[in-house]
Amino acid sequence: MKKTQELLKEITDITYKIEKDYPELYQYLDENPITIPIVAHPTMSTKVFSDYLQDLKNLLNNHIASHKK
Repeated sequence: MKKTQELLKEITDITYKIEKDYPELYQYLDENPITIPIVAHPTMSTKVFSDYLQDLKNLLNNHIASHKK
């Protein structure tokens, strides 16, 4: 499994790509359910970051696939 720092770098990179190349998606980043903890003091683990990264990739890939010209 990847280290937390690697995951955070990938999350930052894909977030920047969305902000720069797909600004229409940027509004959905705040609404992503994984960013809204359901417990008062959530534990941030590599699994949480890995799941969030996968959600970002899915969001971007689905958008690209559905908007092919």
